[in-house]
Amino acid sequence: MLKKPLEGIRVIELGAFVAGPFASRLLGEFGAEVIKVESLEGDQLRQWGLHAPGQDSYWSMVQTRNKRSISVNLRTIEGQDIVRELIADADVVLENFKPGTLAKWRLSHEEMKAINPKLVITSISGFGQTGPYRNLPGFGNIAESMGGIRYVTGFPDRPPVRVGLPIGDTIAALYAVIGTLFSLYYRDAKNGKTGQVVDVALYESVFSFLEGMVPEYVHMSKIRERTGNQHVSTAPSNVYPTKDGKWVAIGANSDSLFNRLIKVMGREDLAQDPLLQDNKGRVKEADRLDKEIGIWTQQFNLSEVMDQLNAGSIPAGPIYNIEDILADPHYQERDMFLTIPDERIGDIVMPGIVPKLSETPGEVKWAGPNCGANTEEILSDLGYTEEQIESWVEKGIIMTGDTVKPSL
Repeated sequence: MLKKPLEGIRVIELGAFVAGPFASRLLGEFGAEVIKVESLEGDQLRQWGLHAPGQDSYWSMVQTRNKRSISVNLRTIEGQDIVRELIADADVVLENFKPGTLAKWRLSHEEMKAINPKLVITSISGFGQTGPYRNLPGFGNIAESMGGIRYVTGFPDRPPVRVGLPIGDTIAALYAVIGTLFSLYYRDAKNGKTGQVVDVALYESVFSFLEGMVPEYVHMSKIRERTGNQHVSTAPSNVYPTKDGKWVAIGANSDSLFNRLIKVMGREDLAQDPLLQDNKGRVKEADRLDKEIGIWTQQFNLSEVMDQLNAGSIPAGPIYNIEDILADPHYQERDMFLTIPDERIGDIVMPGIVPKLSETPGEVKWAGPNCGANTEEILSDLGYTEEQIESWVEKGIIMTGDTVKPSL
């Protein structure tokens, strides 16, 4: 059987909530062994969102899939020593504490590198490890605001709005994975000796998605504003209503695509309009174009609009809710819904693996465990006895799967 691409890589996850755990989840899906170190209270994500009765949230069961959980009180010397032992045999530490927090627990970057010089330390924080804002708390919503994405999201006559998902955290997690893989490759294929620190800031991760806004402002004094669903650089590109009360996204934003669209619409007269002969002109006339396209789409149900647009080879797609997604045969064909057996709640349906690898695909082996479910086995692997483990439970240094109750 072919190995997973990250098989043999051990990741110690220190942190909670979204960005760090999402990054380690991706590493785990492609073969890395991920040990999630949790406080005695557990990751608060276990309490966020909907959940089965008496169990952790469904979100956390997805976020912690393929991981083992050890529950340790890092405010105790013994708890710190346990984590230091885990680090000694690890390849990656992935943490998303505010800079300076780990140093209070004898786990600064310098101390971790002294324990294990080959360690890759991936740190995700609101504002990075340096700079005047490094010590400020920063969650995803702050990063999305200061990173620029919220200012341009929404309609011009309304306040900036949140994207419907924690996109700042997710983007940062992807950069954390990229930086971790870069560093492992350099260590193992190029350098062979030392690890390094991967410094991911949430606000910078969002900022990196701002297209050409920096030079547009510096060289043309242009501040991009909110434009709703219109694309600022190409037209037509928007969402349009249908007869049955649904919405379709259309992107006919090149000369050839525009000509195909107006042919499908039966509006060849627009091809003769001198104001619509190139993209620059169509952007200026975007409001008029969107009105004409909306009048056309509203004559048909969504399925009828899609049939016509697909027949004309015009990029288009319906606006899906989660029910629509689960019913879509293309999602199903590409294994984007995985049914994972779980002894606590029975089968649980989870999102599939991204990306798809032809030779060494990712895998979900189990749903996320309860907090501390693997404490005993991990400590036994480190050589601790049952007596030591029981003593530490009594002293509040660790919690095991038997003593930790799922979040309600």
